[in-house]
Amino acid sequence: MSEKRKDKKGRILRTGESQRPNLTYQFRYKDIRGKTHYVYAPTLEELREKEIAIQKDITDGIDYCAGETTVLELIERYISQKQGVRYNTKVGYNFVFNLVKREDFGYRKIKTVKPSDAKQWFIKLHDDGYSYSTLTSVRGVLKPAFEMAVEDDVVRRNPFLFRVVDVIQNDTVPRKALTKDEQSKLLEYVQSDKCRRRYYDEIVILLGTGMRISELYGLTKSDVDFQKGVVRIERQLTRTRNCEYYIENPKTESGFRQIPMSAEVQRAFHNVIRSRKSPKVEVIVGGHTGFLFLDKDGKPKVAGHMEHAMKRIVDNYNKSHTDKLVVTPHVLRHTFCTEMAQAGMPVKELQYLMGHADANTTMNTYTHMSFEAAKQAFDRIAVNH
Repeated sequence: MSEKRKDKKGRILRTGESQRPNLTYQFRYKDIRGKTHYVYAPTLEELREKEIAIQKDITDGIDYCAGETTVLELIERYISQKQGVRYNTKVGYNFVFNLVKREDFGYRKIKTVKPSDAKQWFIKLHDDGYSYSTLTSVRGVLKPAFEMAVEDDVVRRNPFLFRVVDVIQNDTVPRKALTKDEQSKLLEYVQSDKCRRRYYDEIVILLGTGMRISELYGLTKSDVDFQKGVVRIERQLTRTRNCEYYIENPKTESGFRQIPMSAEVQRAFHNVIRSRKSPKVEVIVGGHTGFLFLDKDGKPKVAGHMEHAMKRIVDNYNKSHTDKLVVTPHVLRHTFCTEMAQAGMPVKELQYLMGHADANTTMNTYTHMSFEAAKQAFDRIAVNH
């Protein structure tokens, strides 16, 4: 029996380990393709730390290639390759990862997952109380993750190619644009409410421009051009869960745009600029400062401010009125889009104003037009024939 190799300190060396003439250490290993590699370290302890990391990579590679990777590990692998994504996208990835982590399905080997298994799991999630939109988000991560595995020849087919609507009924409540009467009631109520009237101008601007809230709160005074009568959209202002501000580009490249301002919108902007109190310290985010919309502490507002305010406004209104309002900040954007479409604005021009990358998104936004609007369009056509 051969004697075990030792280093100069008398420590037994493992397979692949050796001590070099300069007393540093070397580890020789083969990757999953059989190619030999070497790593070096000044001490045996450091070398073995590298060995642990190498062995994990080798094992992961072997498991992945053999389809032994779990669904959860596949998601982790997929997410790790999505570099430079937006903060909200990262939040979405983490949500799906944590959801799957709580499920037995997440620990299935990917080579064992059939389309019927995936569908049955979605039914189970729906029965557990997860909404249709949440299941759509889950599929939005799992489908491309499994597609990656298909492209790598790890699995033969993607079990998440099915549409969610083919398995679960779409119970999402369609977003409904506000009528002129509902807009008037909302604005009158806000203006008469001492606590909420400070949001009046912001609601007018959102109704009159179709901006996203994060775009509105990313505006500085220089973005509002009263001479040309336009507001320039060049950024979004957001905040992490740790209350750290950051700037992002508009949602798509098409989000960089100029939106014409009506006289009413211009008045609202004048009111905002006139009533804005200069804080003791102007917050600087991504090189930008002087944000138009500030909270009570003199810090820039973010989407959550308007979302919470709108919920309180609508809840209070509905408690004291028989006619109920269903309004969220995004409904204001939807209302602008619908009104422009009903007024006859061509889709491509409306797509530009909305900052949509795809005209189909614009078209789908106002598919739920009222009978009155449809009849008016029909009458206009009928007169010309």
